[in-house]
Amino acid sequence: MPNHVVARYIDGRMVKGTSLDVAQDRPKFHVREDDGTMTQVSLSELKALFFVKSLDGNSEHIEGQEIDAVDPRLRGSRVLEVTFQDGEKIVGLCTRYPPKGASFFLVPVDSDSNNLRILVNSAALQGMALVEETND
Repeated sequence: MPNHVVARYIDGRMVKGTSLDVAQDRPKFHVREDDGTMTQVSLSELKALFFVKSLDGNSEHIEGQEIDAVDPRLRGSRVLEVTFQDGEKIVGLCTRYPPKGASFFLVPVDSDSNNLRILVNSAALQGMALVEETND
């Protein structure tokens, strides 16, 4: 089953479509755009690859930055804030901290996000930090 993906490049370009061959340990994959164009994408050129529910998204949705302390997705995960070189920040769940390798997956803390998971290019980051969990 193809994944709906949005490839966001470090230089600001973007490619949207579907992909069948994305693997974290492979440097390249293909995206088939809506018009049928097949684009080969190098993970090293990306800021991140977003696996999405819908290619249309919802421009009015404001991404949540916190997770409920009883959210079952927290089991075995750490809350991590990544800051990209362009200043964008994303808060997500990561199963390994610190992430190792050239790329790693984040799952958005916002369960209503259009993003299902995000493959982050470590080289495109300005920084990352664990988000302290608070117990009210």
